[in-house]
Amino acid sequence: MDNLRTHIYFLSDFHLGTPSYTESLQREKKVVAFLESIKAKAAEIFIVGDMFDFWFEYKTTVPKGYVRLLGKLAELTDLGIKIHFFVGNHDMWMSGYFEQELNIPVYFHPKTFERNGKKFFIAHGDGLGPGDHGYKFIKSVFRNRFSQWLFGAVHPSWGIGLANYFSRKSRAKTGYKDKHFLGEEGEWLIIFCRQILAKEHFDFFIFGHRHYPIDYKLTDTSHYINLGDWLHYFTYAVFDGSTVELKEWKD
Repeated sequence: MDNLRTHIYFLSDFHLGTPSYTESLQREKKVVAFLESIKAKAAEIFIVGDMFDFWFEYKTTVPKGYVRLLGKLAELTDLGIKIHFFVGNHDMWMSGYFEQELNIPVYFHPKTFERNGKKFFIAHGDGLGPGDHGYKFIKSVFRNRFSQWLFGAVHPSWGIGLANYFSRKSRAKTGYKDKHFLGEEGEWLIIFCRQILAKEHFDFFIFGHRHYPIDYKLTDTSHYINLGDWLHYFTYAVFDGSTVELKEWKD
């Protein structure tokens, strides 16, 4: 590992592809500029889900677009920078493209890491914690291989168009509202972290999905960090070898 590259970066929820081509392209260029700005220091980069607003890998087809970001990721891995990708609820349909073309491992479940003596619990965050049983059922259906095979049998022009339609409908219903901290009892990922801490210690729990940037002290030695998003907040976290700091990037 290059001795100059000592930092580990975490970011999530770019939702490229929404709400329009122009706005998505501007956001993609911003993410690429950020990645360029950290490549001299980054030893590893964790992308914690929902890079795309929709992504489905057919057997011989992947969605159009995003060439600037995908090219930048390829450049970084070619330089020896390790990149990890956790699937989110919008881009869970990965099937080998990132591994083969970009040399990026893809994780479908929470995963733990240890770096410089610190223990990390990392996941996108969807479907964790109490409640939300309807989504957890839908997620199990979407993750089912047979369901994915059925969707893959639909022509991409129809399949991707249908998925984008439902994504827009969902977005119109929920909106891109700036959220607020819901309190310890209302933040389901904090509840989840405490359940894990009752069994095993982790120094840092790092999630996406929530879209609201949060750095919450669980105990004197454990933090829950939500990475926010690149729709409104342009936030990321960086580990300098001892602590994780949540930051906002301004190009």
